Amino acid sequence: MNVEANRAASTMKGRITGSRRAIVYISVSVLLVVGVLLSAGLGQLPISPTEVVGSLLRSVGIQNGWAPTDSIIEQTLWQIRFPRVVMSLFVGALLAVAGAVMQAIFGNPLAEPGVVGVSSGAAVGAAASIVFGLTMFGSWTPAVLAFAGGLIATLLVYTTARAQGRTEAVTLILTGIAVNAFAGAGLALFMFLGDTSSREQIVFWQLGSMNGSRWQEVLIVVLVGAIATSVSIGFGRQYDLLSLGERTASHLGVRVEALRVASIVLVALLTGVAVAFVGIISFVGLVVPHLVRMLLGPSNRPLIIASFLGGATLLVYADLLARTVIPSADLPIGILTSLIGGPFFYWLIRRSRRRAGGWA
Repeated sequence: MNVEANRAASTMKGRITGSRRAIVYISVSVLLVVGVLLSAGLGQLPISPTEVVGSLLRSVGIQNGWAPTDSIIEQTLWQIRFPRVVMSLFVGALLAVAGAVMQAIFGNPLAEPGVVGVSSGAAVGAAASIVFGLTMFGSWTPAVLAFAGGLIATLLVYTTARAQGRTEAVTLILTGIAVNAFAGAGLALFMFLGDTSSREQIVFWQLGSMNGSRWQEVLIVVLVGAIATSVSIGFGRQYDLLSLGERTASHLGVRVEALRVASIVLVALLTGVAVAFVGIISFVGLVVPHLVRMLLGPSNRPLIIASFLGGATLLVYADLLARTVIPSADLPIGILTSLIGGPFFYWLIRRSRRRAGGWA
């Protein structure tokens, strides 16, 4: 009787969990679709949702009566609005997935991509390009050097933290803090050496913006991000086993060190390609995975999928606010995400301390 009762309870729990996941997936997807339609339609040139949908349908060969007849509206959608919307969608999604992976390999809800120095390294690479006027890759030079800087910083943190054939999580975090501090000093030096125009560009890049996104850039972000996200989802089961402890995971067949190395490379790819074209955007990788974990629990595969959708939704709406909250102005999107993420980070620390019995 007890065995049957346990099986029934387990089955019921699985159904409830599955239903909750479906509700979260559907709800976030609906919010994302609404956000995409609003972001594509609102601006100095208002475009109705039906025209947005009609233009999309016509682009895939479906003729309809909703498509705009004004060529200016069509050009605005496909040359300005749609590239920006897709860029914000994927940048938010990739940063959230990177945060979910970081939290999985460290077993710490406070972990986020900036810990391993990707963002600060990218900032130094972009700043070097701006200050010294480097043009070896044409107009792509700042993005290429930003990606390279982020990857170099991550590899430096990892190789320093690796000792006796394994990576110490605490050492990795402390090394990341040191590299971030060093990168901050380098960034300050570049701003000191640069002229007024260079300083303005560096500051604006640090704050992040989707303004001026192009389809060529969007394509790179989508391709690299899709591959890295797919690999991250494939690692979901191993992340679940890793949460039981390194020794237990190793006994269950997980190659812990190899998994950690691959995950750090994934974080570097996800974050590097996300910030290379739009600049640094803070707190998305911290806020979204933690909120999703509160809703869905610790299982990593659905957590990564939901984080992808949640990050995309958050940044689409943040970019919409950045474009519309002040008429005829385009706020840096990093300001908005920091305004959301800063208080949330503070609340998260207080909540963690209370659970640990550290604060009253």
